[in-house]
Amino acid sequence: MKGLPALLLFAGIAVAATDAVAHPPPELFPGLPRSELQIVTGSGSHYFQVWIAADDRSRARGLMNVRALPANHGMLFLFERPQYAAFWMKDTYLSLDLIFIDADGVVVNVAANATPLSLEPISSAAPVKAVLELAGSTTARIGLVAGDRIMHPALAARSEGIDHSTE
Repeated sequence: MKGLPALLLFAGIAVAATDAVAHPPPELFPGLPRSELQIVTGSGSHYFQVWIAADDRSRARGLMNVRALPANHGMLFLFERPQYAAFWMKDTYLSLDLIFIDADGVVVNVAANATPLSLEPISSAAPVKAVLELAGSTTARIGLVAGDRIMHPALAARSEGIDHSTE
């Protein structure tokens, strides 16, 4: 019984730490809008909370210097018009999956588990309207491949029997 209070204290700290990772504080990216998006893969629909990087300053910062990113959160980089895009991992401490998305919300290509702190360019295979960054290994976990769909108001959605709700 003597160790029970210490065990309960440790359990409380562990739960608080888990909750902080599962629900990152909005001040992580003050001033950036947040939104929900849906990823439709062969394994079903998957929902993510994302910060929107839609200007040069927010796109340049991206997820640099972030040390923890919950599995159901990410950053959506939006461009004014479709273009070839290239990213690097300089000052990025997390392994990330980069998902390159055309103007219709179709995944063009995926760069899974990008190496933290690397200066190696990671490029789109075609012009893209958006790039989604998620925690490394997320694309493997949800079965995301080129040709899958990203549903978000900033991307045109062609109706092909895809569930457009954001339950």
